[in-house]
Amino acid sequence: MGGDFVISIPNFLMLMGASFLAGFLDSIAGGGGLISLPAYTLTGIPMHFVYGCNKFSAAFGTTIATLRYWKHKMLDIQVGILAAIGAFAASALAAKVVLYFSDNTLKALMLIFLPIVGIVTLLNKNMGEENHSDSYSKKKKVILALLIGGLIGFYDGLIGPGTGTFALMAFCFIMKYDLRTASGNAKCLNLASNYAALAVFLLEGTVYFKIAIPAAIFGIAGNYLGAGFAIKKGAKAIQYMLMVVIVLLFIKMGVDFLL
Repeated sequence: MGGDFVISIPNFLMLMGASFLAGFLDSIAGGGGLISLPAYTLTGIPMHFVYGCNKFSAAFGTTIATLRYWKHKMLDIQVGILAAIGAFAASALAAKVVLYFSDNTLKALMLIFLPIVGIVTLLNKNMGEENHSDSYSKKKKVILALLIGGLIGFYDGLIGPGTGTFALMAFCFIMKYDLRTASGNAKCLNLASNYAALAVFLLEGTVYFKIAIPAAIFGIAGNYLGAGFAIKKGAKAIQYMLMVVIVLLFIKMGVDFLL
């Protein structure tokens, strides 16, 4: 499937700015798609190219953020890979389970769940400031990593938006990582799923490179600076960004549900 699209200069500039902001936010707390997908949609290109181009940018941006977390030792690579394996398996299962639930039912559940997550995040003012993951044995870490990957992959298969955000929170709350390392682990999980999805879009021919490549460059810049911001500023900055993403998710789910 091919395509040749012309978008206006204002729309192009808007998309590049949105790609940068999406990368910046996504590298810290996930949820970049909440900014980039609407921006792509506003350009008027067909939806299958919207997802293909967005995934192209997200995959390369996430790579840069993951490498930066790894360089600064803010990533448990073994845990991240195990979680990614669990996510793939559970996502496939969720794709079958979702057939038994209506879209509105799933979004209604999220509208109940998201405010609870937001309140928990606000109340835990010292959340993720210290890394206590070493309190778990290696065997327990393996089990928990696969479990988190399974839970996040299941969510991704059922609903999707905010997958990286919930992965971050799971690594923090369940495995007791500090927020910076939890963010790095979440990027590793996202990295695997992003490239798997990108491979499908490339095979289907739904990546329009004249748009996707410049958007990826801006997305990479946003991811690089965002990861640096998280590494430098620490848990408090990530916690604030988490709240931004949770509010954006709540708004999106609410609008989708009402429509």
